[in-house]
Amino acid sequence: MAKKTLSEFITVLENHNELVRIKEFASPKLEVAEITDRIVKSGGKALLFENNGTKFPLLINAFGSENRICHALGVNNLEEISNEIDMLFKKVVSSKSGLAEKVKFLPVLNELASWMPKTVKKKGVCQEIIMAKPDINLLPVLTCWPNDGGPFVTLPVVHTVDPNTGIRNVGMYRMQVSSSEMTGMHWHLHKNSARHFNEYKKLGKRMPVSVTLGGDPVYTYVATAPLPDNIDEYIFAGFLRKEKVKMVKCLTNDLEVPGDVDFVIEGYVDPAEDLINEGPFGDHTGFYSLPELYPRFHITCITHRRNAVYPTTIVGIPPQEDAWLGKATERIFLSPIKLAMQPEIVDMNMPVEGVFHNLVILKTKNDYPGQGKKIINGLWGAGQMMFTKVMIAMNDRTDIFDYKNILKLILNDVDFAEDIIFSKGPDDILDHSSEKYAYGGKIAIDATTSDYKKVIPVEINKNEILAQFSEIVEVNSDLCQDEIPMAVISFSKNKVDHHLVIAEKIRSDNFSSGLKCIVFVDAQVDVYELKDIAWLVLNNIDPGRDIRFIENTMIIDGTRKTKEFDNFKRSWPNVIVSDDATIKTVDEKWLRLGLGEFIESPSLKYKKLLWPGGAEAE
Repeated sequence: MAKKTLSEFITVLENHNELVRIKEFASPKLEVAEITDRIVKSGGKALLFENNGTKFPLLINAFGSENRICHALGVNNLEEISNEIDMLFKKVVSSKSGLAEKVKFLPVLNELASWMPKTVKKKGVCQEIIMAKPDINLLPVLTCWPNDGGPFVTLPVVHTVDPNTGIRNVGMYRMQVSSSEMTGMHWHLHKNSARHFNEYKKLGKRMPVSVTLGGDPVYTYVATAPLPDNIDEYIFAGFLRKEKVKMVKCLTNDLEVPGDVDFVIEGYVDPAEDLINEGPFGDHTGFYSLPELYPRFHITCITHRRNAVYPTTIVGIPPQEDAWLGKATERIFLSPIKLAMQPEIVDMNMPVEGVFHNLVILKTKNDYPGQGKKIINGLWGAGQMMFTKVMIAMNDRTDIFDYKNILKLILNDVDFAEDIIFSKGPDDILDHSSEKYAYGGKIAIDATTSDYKKVIPVEINKNEILAQFSEIVEVNSDLCQDEIPMAVISFSKNKVDHHLVIAEKIRSDNFSSGLKCIVFVDAQVDVYELKDIAWLVLNNIDPGRDIRFIENTMIIDGTRKTKEFDNFKRSWPNVIVSDDATIKTVDEKWLRLGLGEFIESPSLKYKKLLWPGGAEAE
């Protein structure tokens, strides 16, 4: 149900023992992020930093568990929302030819109407306080990681309007603070607000933009939801909160925002202006996104409610808080995908290691030949699913959350020549491994006919391999013991196609038999940390370039790509870790934070993955 304020949500979390108030000073510059990274990765609670150098408390990790995302959306479990969408859709599309049926449909129409946003003429509580001179630096905006280009607003709900149709869009695009009255506006080229920007540019007009923070946590979620262009996010918010959103007009532009949010940052973007350099930023892929040019957002007014709370988040090496926002989308939008696009889909899984767009696993029906391939190709053309780099279709007898069993089925049963599809298409712009910016290779595996009917016996002589190849650091063949014919090899690449040369020699010189997949990673990678292997490899491959076959063995190059050995012409980003000084500072104040037993910095584990250089690897 609806929560009137962010403070009400905080009370709900406290009542369920899901929040810790931190009274010890913690700086928004690096310290809050380092503390939060430790808490998130250990499965900890939401954090309210009450002493951060500003007058506004800072809330973070509020969505960082299944319980908390359910509290935010007002449900006991996420399946409730998907089931409700399913039932509503059936009511809407059912036949209403007779008078009795039409009368029965009236309550549905009333329910739909009750979710429509409503504009009120009076000011909202979000406008109780008007800054005499807008200054975004008065808010506890985070600098999350040491190589970030500056402070970033990370949970902004950005409001724009199509100048031709008047249709509103609500999205979430990070904002790098460059002065007290200006930020960047990082809307990706595929996003609706970027399209609005281009329309304003054609018209030669300034583009009004308003940003909100806080209020009902549903507002934050709907800004991330993959809704069709013609669906107002605040209708969806009304459906989720079971109460219409009351909108108020902004003070310095004509946009409307929910009247009960904590902050409103009003302004404009001028398409006639030069773009501003934005970034680097430690992104949700676990790597820095490198500097690019984006529009300037000029702030004309900042208002807030009394006792406002500043909501924020960090992203970085998974898992992070955003994984639960993604899991909510996976569960909630499964029903619409089935109803509107692919009714043969039974279930869907977007593993956190795939950072949303790198891996999707489907459970599907298998009623006729080629059905799995039909589903795959359909999804690659559907909305944000177009960014999916690796897609796997399994039959409806498979547990798609059992990753070892999935590998077992694929590597023992799938016909690589028949059941693997390579394609090219739009990529998420944060994909650093694609040959071209925002465009690259994709792979799909149709394993819908697999039932693990055969086992491939595997033999591998690890000691002989290590003795033969000085460039190989370690070989992990443990999965072979689980009837998964796969090995992971870490090595130092020093020539073109080095991994293929090694793979060919391993096969031809009888160091192994029966292997169906060899994954190569960089020398500093721990080959026994399989979740990290999945995260790194999925980020580091362009399937069309980095997946090859030597007879019936799949060879995957999950290493960093360089111009010297891979003819890779784009910049390569570094992984995201805290700096030593911040880690030491947090170590020293940990006991005073009231967060319980000491938790070591996750960055210590990942520092070995750093390449020389800053955000950009040298």
